[in-house]
Amino acid sequence: MANLKDIKNRIQSVESTKKITRAMKMVAAAKVKRAENSVKASRPFTAELNNMFSKLLNSIGNINDCRPNIKSSVDNYPSLLKMRDINEAGILVITSNKGLAGAYNANIIRKTLKLIEDYAEKGIKCKLFIVGQKGISVLRKKCKDLNCEIVAEYYNAANNPSAEAANIITEDIAKYFVEEKIDRIEIVTTRFKNMMSYYVEDWIVLPVQKPDNKEQLVDPLMEFEPDMPSILQKIVPMYITNIIYQALLEAQASELASRMTAMSAATSNAENMLRDLSIEYNKTRQTAITQELIEVVSGANAQNT
Repeated sequence: MANLKDIKNRIQSVESTKKITRAMKMVAAAKVKRAENSVKASRPFTAELNNMFSKLLNSIGNINDCRPNIKSSVDNYPSLLKMRDINEAGILVITSNKGLAGAYNANIIRKTLKLIEDYAEKGIKCKLFIVGQKGISVLRKKCKDLNCEIVAEYYNAANNPSAEAANIITEDIAKYFVEEKIDRIEIVTTRFKNMMSYYVEDWIVLPVQKPDNKEQLVDPLMEFEPDMPSILQKIVPMYITNIIYQALLEAQASELASRMTAMSAATSNAENMLRDLSIEYNKTRQTAITQELIEVVSGANAQNT
């Protein structure tokens, strides 16, 4: 049985850990509400943008005949909409910079590795665009043994999802796609459901998928100035950037919710451990006191005989 000093040291250690986990739980709980509001506020815009984009694509006719005014890779929408054979695939992996979020990062990395393996079985190489320190540190090691290459790393986007960060990522992946260094790009991220749950998904970003619903057309009374191709050149970058921005928001909310849940469980475990240690401490102390009394009584009896 451990002595009183060892048990007391363990109690102090667990109490210190409990203070940290409870503080982290409170911080995550405060942040996750704001993140949840951001996700819910952006979803209607995303849905309407997707709807408008689908109608425009179905109405515009032959996209290959368009001659866009290209200033950057993301403006080259005919190339971004072009379907071609997949020889190399790009994967945008969104993880966090910090740990202590339960299985959040592990689930995303596991999904990514499975995706890489599936592509490898088809003879397709992968290029990775990674958001977040946790994904970068793990996948750097894994890529040495797998048929993949890390071509871009993003740290700030994991902590502060913003339109600027989404624009940077969009231009990078669009450049690789237009230059035919990759023939497909998809995102491995999480979809925020509620405070207690999320699920890992992969979204196809490029080439932009043309809707199959031919009945979904732009209202014939609607006029476009100067013309549909010019509008499409504006809406394609907006559409792709919005997908990435939405993925960053969903990932941040999922991460904070996962951290809040993990820290809540850790705090509960610490409380249970403290209760068990207190019982053990009291038993050990009682045993020590009883032993001392026995020794005193035995010594007194020895003197009287």
